[in-house]
Amino acid sequence: MQVKDVMTKDCEYILPTTTLAQAAKKMLDRDCGFLPIGNPEQDKLEGVITDRDIVIRGIAKGMDPNSTNVGQIETGKVLYCYEEDSLDSAIKSMRDQHVYRLVVVSKANNKRLCGVITLGDILRHNQAKMASEAAEGITKAA
Repeated sequence: MQVKDVMTKDCEYILPTTTLAQAAKKMLDRDCGFLPIGNPEQDKLEGVITDRDIVIRGIAKGMDPNSTNVGQIETGKVLYCYEEDSLDSAIKSMRDQHVYRLVVVSKANNKRLCGVITLGDILRHNQAKMASEAAEGITKAA
């Protein structure tokens, strides 16, 4: 099984100028805790933001969610895998990097945003054993 078989494909960029409040609302509307940040016209991934980033790196530090942009607190180091990677490879990467999700990009030569793969995606595709092993490896490092 490949990453493209289980990933969430309905994924789109938010601009770095999006406010924390707007990003949080988008997460609520999409029922997710993660958004890629970039320029959709250039199809260039610049970073990511999580619900935890908004709370811990933004609001808890006194930043105004209505005037602080996601670009100010984004995680610039994007952890990713390729859509053609095996599911086993993506899970190993999640374990090794201690993350619950990875951005999915197309081939190495263009790295276009294709989606996101999460432990939830893996579970939804009846891969409970693999998801459990990944979660166990991720939480051991925490």
